[in-house]
Amino acid sequence: MRSEKTSAKNGETANTPSSEQTLNLVHTPVLLKEAVDLLAPRPGGIYVDGTIGAGGHAAEILKRSGPDGLLIGMDQDSEAAERSKKNLAVYGDRAIIRQSNFRDVLRVLTELGYRTVDGVLLDLGVSWFHLKTPERGFSFMQDGPLDMRMNTGLRQSAANLVNDLSHDALVRIIREYGEERMAGAIASAIEKARAREPITRTVQLAEIVSSVFPPRAHRRIHPATLTFQALRIAVNDEIRSLREGLDHVIRIVKPKGRIVVITFHSLEDRIVKQMFVNEAKGCVCPPKMPVCACGRTPVLKVITHRPITAMQEEVERNPAARSAKLRAAEKL
Repeated sequence: MRSEKTSAKNGETANTPSSEQTLNLVHTPVLLKEAVDLLAPRPGGIYVDGTIGAGGHAAEILKRSGPDGLLIGMDQDSEAAERSKKNLAVYGDRAIIRQSNFRDVLRVLTELGYRTVDGVLLDLGVSWFHLKTPERGFSFMQDGPLDMRMNTGLRQSAANLVNDLSHDALVRIIREYGEERMAGAIASAIEKARAREPITRTVQLAEIVSSVFPPRAHRRIHPATLTFQALRIAVNDEIRSLREGLDHVIRIVKPKGRIVVITFHSLEDRIVKQMFVNEAKGCVCPPKMPVCACGRTPVLKVITHRPITAMQEEVERNPAARSAKLRAAEKL
């Protein structure tokens, strides 16, 4: 989850703000220094923030790539895209923002007249704004319509899934995307509840899911956490977007360019790790073959062999950082 909080700041309008100038940001990005250090932006470079949110990471990239570096920001959420435009307006035409899923990065770059970039940052997950806006339907802590669409133009909402999918399909989504051991019982509880009345509200679903679990005095996470995560991933097709997006990103980054990804749950982290490791391999022929027949050469060099996590100080200041894992690779 990308963590965002109110932090009013002001700055003069200029293409390259000085260190004293600040932005009107409401965003506290997770692992900011670590992520941008690994991205290593430089003056004149072209960088993509594929999940720009409110623009916290993007602002630091623009600052470090001044005076003439370019930031192409993307976000599938139209509200996030507009918010980042306002927050980064101080950088003028050095910040180009588009409403789009990062899986479409090739199309966006082509439309802008670019073929390659010097680095890409992806900060995955749901933002503070999503969770704190009840009408978006992401939070089980606040009552709102059961929506969960990051792009409100998507056809299916979470309500469509919980009311229309079969028992087996619900089990698959909750087990695969939420890694929830109680997936079968939760799907059965949803089936029984929707037979009485449609499930249309977040708190309504949270109560249904919670009823499956025995009461406990101390629980690490809310009983509905993993189910809500699973439904959000399914609604927004996040796993396929990640796979396709990373595949495109690897193609567009220039040699010596960096790819930095921040994930917030183990399913995403495994995908990033596996894709980086696979692209860092050379020959994949069977060991007994005397001569390489595949002709495969490494595409990436893995920089972080173990994920970077937030220091305790950051976690105390920003609890969302607790589950964040950062991985980085360099294009060969």
